[in-house]
Amino acid sequence: MIANRNPFEHLPTIAQDPNKFEVILSARDFRIRLLDAIKTAKSRIYLIALYLEDDEAGREILTALYEAKQQNPGLDINVCVDWHRAQRGLIGADSSDGNAAMYKSFSEKYEHKVPVYGVPVRGREVFGVLHLKGFIIDNTVIYSGASLNNIYLNHQERYRFDRYHTFDNKDLANSMVEFVQSEMIANSAVNDLTNRDKPSTKEIKADIRQLRASLANSEYQFAHQPTGENEIAVTPLVGVGKRRNKLNQTINHLIAEAKEEVFICTPYFNFPKSIAKEVKKALKRGVKVTIVVGDKTANDFFISPEEDFKTIGGLPYLYEVNLRSFAKAHEAHIASRNLSIHLWKHEENSFHLKGLWIDKRYMLLTGNNLNPRAWKLDLENGILIQDHHQHLVAKFSSEVDNILQHTQLICTYRQLDKVERYPDTVQKLIKKVTRVKADRVLKQIL
Repeated sequence: MIANRNPFEHLPTIAQDPNKFEVILSARDFRIRLLDAIKTAKSRIYLIALYLEDDEAGREILTALYEAKQQNPGLDINVCVDWHRAQRGLIGADSSDGNAAMYKSFSEKYEHKVPVYGVPVRGREVFGVLHLKGFIIDNTVIYSGASLNNIYLNHQERYRFDRYHTFDNKDLANSMVEFVQSEMIANSAVNDLTNRDKPSTKEIKADIRQLRASLANSEYQFAHQPTGENEIAVTPLVGVGKRRNKLNQTINHLIAEAKEEVFICTPYFNFPKSIAKEVKKALKRGVKVTIVVGDKTANDFFISPEEDFKTIGGLPYLYEVNLRSFAKAHEAHIASRNLSIHLWKHEENSFHLKGLWIDKRYMLLTGNNLNPRAWKLDLENGILIQDHHQHLVAKFSSEVDNILQHTQLICTYRQLDKVERYPDTVQKLIKKVTRVKADRVLKQIL
């Protein structure tokens, strides 16, 4: 019957043994798994992340990569990070050469080199970054929205909570590696950051434009594999820019096709118009919608009122303003429990989860923040899982329980602070950007 057709049946898929798919529940376990995989790698290691930080955890990862390379010079190791992010210091810190200085230092100490490629998605960081995710080691894909530094890897006391999943699947691993090789590393705009003679951004301006145009038309390549009753179907997706973006389209379709429930995680509450529209329509259809978002104090840009305020510290409050407005508009759905909003907060840790679970049949693992910036500017990817025989329900239910254990259910929009309750510096900032209508612009790039 047409009504029971799989709305994603046109997508090519890779067959996955559900017993070879795993959910990792903590940042610390993710770090242990990643390091163990690097140390035992036999043929290849491809790490793709927004950044590999010059701190204890970042150096631990880079040391493991170099030691693996020295022990096995034939090991194919490539790291890809954002070109701009790698060549600046932290926001608010003094000017520096950024993480690239560490990459050069390591390269000079070892005989067998590990290239760290800088991928410039746009000519300036504010207009788009490498937000592609995935760590491919031999035939295993470790997928997470996490970057590589102390807080993401819980190297010390604090952690930034993310999602972490592993696929033991040669075809998926091959597809993701081939994309990195052909669409990124082979492009003239992409350069090894360990090289002291690397070009400036200005010198590769034309190459960057060509790279973005190429990426906008790219997709993961693999042969379609029908799946049986004992398998799940996975489809890696990639997208950049607003037009012809299959990842964006799939996210919208997932919410639009929901019959019973939608579970959404996002760290920065700032839905693109199309997602907000589909969520509203789903609520009208009677679909139960659950949204998990970080409390403003669990935002990675949050600055404690006791510390010196910087403009970037206003972002968590702007996101809460958005959330309060959304909750107020949907107060009736909150009251009927058709809409559940959960605020995540755990001690001094931060929240970076993203992704969707639809009708316990479709799961999207992604680094996409589900915001206008991800929708229009950054290079994003994701892995869509179709689980029509519910092989993964127990695993994802355990993950959901793990996520929700540190959340507070919002029963009314009044639980969220009004602007008048914010610190004076934040109130002044919000009133200023609102007065000059800069908030409209900010919402498109944040």
